[in-house]
Amino acid sequence: MTTKPAFTEKQYLGRDFNRISIRVVMMIFAFAAYFVTENRDRNGDLFLIVGFAILIVSIFMLFMVHYRTTVQNKSVILDGLWTTKLVKIDLNSIVKVQRRPYSSYLLNNPVYNLHQKGKIRFYAGGKDAISLTDRDGLEYIIGTQCPEEFEKALVDEMKK
Repeated sequence: MTTKPAFTEKQYLGRDFNRISIRVVMMIFAFAAYFVTENRDRNGDLFLIVGFAILIVSIFMLFMVHYRTTVQNKSVILDGLWTTKLVKIDLNSIVKVQRRPYSSYLLNNPVYNLHQKGKIRFYAGGKDAISLTDRDGLEYIIGTQCPEEFEKALVDEMKK
């Protein structure tokens, strides 16, 4: 068994363009409200504090790993945040690997190990995903920033 992974990717919680845009608009609103407020002694300071709090949380979220995807030893390992369970998908039970868009929606919430309607979803950001279908018909949808490399690593691992 090899110890070097065929593919590794980290998905960060705060690096999705749509979520960054939402936080920037909220910051701009808070700072604009601070400058427009006439009575800055009471209400204006609150807008300033909220604006800086959103900025600090946004910077912190840029470096927070939502989950890590690793293809190694004929399995896909998904390791999430602190309290999440490690998910290991055996590639011997996978019958179909397909690259596809994650969703048709413009905004998607980050999820880890979400079971819904016979599908298990993993997503932090981006538009692409890899769909893995096992022998029982269960579908794993894994969001990725590098769909070509991920798909190639999966196919190569399944051939071993």
